[in-house]
Amino acid sequence: NLQGSGIFSGFTKLCKGLTVILIGGHIVVRLLPSSVIYLALIPARTIPFGWNLITAGYIEQSLHGVVVSVIGLLFMGKLLEPIWGSKEFLKFIFIVNFLTSVCVFTTAIALYYIMREENYLYMPLSGFHGVLAGFLVGIKQIVPDQELSLLKIKAKWLPSLMLLISIAISFFTPDSATYLPTLIFGAYIGWIYLRYLQRKPEAKHRGDPSEDFAFSTFFPEFLRPIIDPIASMFHRMLCGKSEASTNAQGYTVGGAPLIGSDPIEASRR
Repeated sequence: NLQGSGIFSGFTKLCKGLTVILIGGHIVVRLLPSSVIYLALIPARTIPFGWNLITAGYIEQSLHGVVVSVIGLLFMGKLLEPIWGSKEFLKFIFIVNFLTSVCVFTTAIALYYIMREENYLYMPLSGFHGVLAGFLVGIKQIVPDQELSLLKIKAKWLPSLMLLISIAISFFTPDSATYLPTLIFGAYIGWIYLRYLQRKPEAKHRGDPSEDFAFSTFFPEFLRPIIDPIASMFHRMLCGKSEASTNAQGYTVGGAPLIGSDPIEASRR
């Protein structure tokens, strides 16, 4: 439940441990500013400092950044970890963090060659916000119709709203390149993992093939006729072969489960 009387209790041990890492990382870069060179993602230095593809996600350079990350981790982790399990929760964090860093690194290199601005190569990129964006996608999957009393919107719109606000803010802030690509890739990698890769012990398939979690559900309904054909094309490119075997296990070509094909999954939803 997203609401409740014990809102400030029940945080998991794993989330508390990750909180210590986030706070510790922030303290390190505050006390030793030069450590940012080795811990944050600086595209020009990623080779040979390849480990920063992993460490950058756990380093918050600003005080407000660490506060938002800690609060987001504790409260979203409180919902997601009991459902996914600690091992899967940690796996999700690692994969989303690493692949988001890889995508951000590639984007920065591409922007440098297109714009010819060295700033894209040397700006230190770091923060847990990519994983937080992935968590919002997880909440959209698990409790899509849960309404948040404060915002008066359903949980399924949280990732879309977050990205919309971030893109809008980016037009008025000069340093949008330090956070916007991370948020976008974090949400997208989170969706890719949950849609196609996450293994569920109670189900016979990987991921979540339901229509309610299709890529077009991140967009308003009037845009879906445009988004669906594009998403379907990439879907066939990515998993055309695996879909045939999935169909044999009781799923339609469109990815929607047949009635009664997976009662355990239906019960979980």
